[in-house]
Amino acid sequence: MYQDKTLVCKDCGNEFVFTAGEQEFYAEKGFQNEPQRCKACRDAKKASMRENREMYTAVCAACGKEAKVPFVPKNDKPVYCSECFANRKAE
Repeated sequence: MYQDKTLVCKDCGNEFVFTAGEQEFYAEKGFQNEPQRCKACRDAKKASMRENREMYTAVCAACGKEAKVPFVPKNDKPVYCSECFANRKAE
């Protein structure tokens, strides 16, 4: 049903292939728009967003260690360090 499409990256201008499998994935997720950036430019944009993200310090509700989080901690909700968050998620 889907066929590979060649698109042009809006950042670097290089052509990239929007595969049939990717198109099917986009359709399953309900995405309306085709990707506008190639994988390298998407990865670079994500990395720059992570680098520029302001981090906040909190105390882990489980172990009491310092935790760095990308949101302003509020007293009404517990905050967990990366390790405790991963452990809770696995349970």
